[in-house]
Amino acid sequence: MTVIVIAGGLSHERDISLRSGRRVTAALREAGHEVIETDVNADLLPLIEQHPDAVVVPVLHGGLGEDGALREVLELMEVPFVGSTGDASRRTFDKSIATPTVAAAGVATPKQVSLPQAIFKELGARRIMAGLGRHIGFPMVVKPAQSGSALGVGMVADAAALPGALVAAYAYGGVAVIEEFVEGTEVAVTVVDEGEGPTALPAVEIHPASGGMYDYEARYTAGATRFITPARLPDEVLARVAEAAVVAHRALGLRHLSRMDIIVRPDGTPVFIEGNVAPGMTETSLAPLAFEAAGRSIADVLGKLVGLAR
Repeated sequence: MTVIVIAGGLSHERDISLRSGRRVTAALREAGHEVIETDVNADLLPLIEQHPDAVVVPVLHGGLGEDGALREVLELMEVPFVGSTGDASRRTFDKSIATPTVAAAGVATPKQVSLPQAIFKELGARRIMAGLGRHIGFPMVVKPAQSGSALGVGMVADAAALPGALVAAYAYGGVAVIEEFVEGTEVAVTVVDEGEGPTALPAVEIHPASGGMYDYEARYTAGATRFITPARLPDEVLARVAEAAVVAHRALGLRHLSRMDIIVRPDGTPVFIEGNVAPGMTETSLAPLAFEAAGRSIADVLGKLVGLAR
């Protein structure tokens, strides 16, 4: 069938989206589909209208790709597409909404405070930062409420580093979330639903070579991070991790495909960090590693989801 792969966009993650899009396009063509790769521009809707039987695969990261805007337009135009709905995408993309939503479903989450830049300025930075230190404690993690690929994310060891971390987070959006630092093993769990309910694929264990955070450079530089699949955790802990990922997927109202980022505390408790409705598909991305560990391929998984969407 005809598949329209949308990649690029105008977010800070445009280059990563283009890399993901090229890989998805190549995989679906190899599987025998007629694939049209396009960007987000004024020609997009006319192109879709020219192919009324096509299924759309959005491979956009950040911004339009994950905030639900484009997906809501596709729903409005009654265009079948792979991935979560606009409403669910918006809920997941905003960490200040996703975290309490998943917590309400019974999954452990970090202690979190949401702080709009406007109120931070109006009420005075010094007292608010002191309150964050008392409530969250150090070390803490500061990140944009709406951003992906760890852009604008920083770990703050003490009060002196907090102002700079907030400035960095606000560079990517008007709201920052401040979370307690969760110590443990970082894993990513890809969840796939091919029509019979969501299933967690083998967890990918993440070890940046620098020993620091799994930041943008560690994510997209070949050799900068060591991945182990399945994660080296006891079977009963891996089962809890898989269950937490599926519960989070359901709580956020997601469909087809998602990736849940989780930190497993030393006592074996999975802690939800964030969800992703448009997992990367580059050579260093986590979802393809999970596919491979499950004996699948990008073409196999997305090909089935294309059929399901249609």
